[in-house]
Amino acid sequence: MTDFLRIGVISDTHGYLDPLVASVFAGVNHIIHAGDIMDPATLETLEAIAPVTAVAGNLDTGKLGRLPREVAGKVGGVRFVVGHKRKRLLKRLSLGKIDGLPPEAPPNLVVFGHDHLPAVEWIDGTVLLNPGTASSPHEEDDDPTVAVVTVEESGLSVRFVPLKRSTEAFSG
Repeated sequence: MTDFLRIGVISDTHGYLDPLVASVFAGVNHIIHAGDIMDPATLETLEAIAPVTAVAGNLDTGKLGRLPREVAGKVGGVRFVVGHKRKRLLKRLSLGKIDGLPPEAPPNLVVFGHDHLPAVEWIDGTVLLNPGTASSPHEEDDDPTVAVVTVEESGLSVRFVPLKRSTEAFSG
């Protein structure tokens, strides 16, 4: 893995991208969006910050709905997979059904969204990460968050960054 590598991780923007995200993600090497984007302008804004890997969520339609459901990638020495729903992603991962991810090279980072709950767990050297919802479209949602993954000598570290709750987000 590469030293000083940082990856911005975001999900469930639901058509609203908090302006604070640009400063939180300033200087990241890559951005991963785990679906429910709902506005192509969101990806355009993120791509102005860093290269983006994005997948379709269950609420994405049109051009966004044609994004892959799951995708594998590599940034520096970090192998990652991303999908919108945890259960589907982990099932397809366990069955070896994610293109571009050879079985002999498991991912270091598994990213998903959908349930709007920020969470991180380390399992056998792999980080499973839900950055939470970046828009908190539902009243019962926790406050919005994104995550920044940093490569350190000891492995990957994850920092959740709180955002402001929006009244502009689509509820889907």
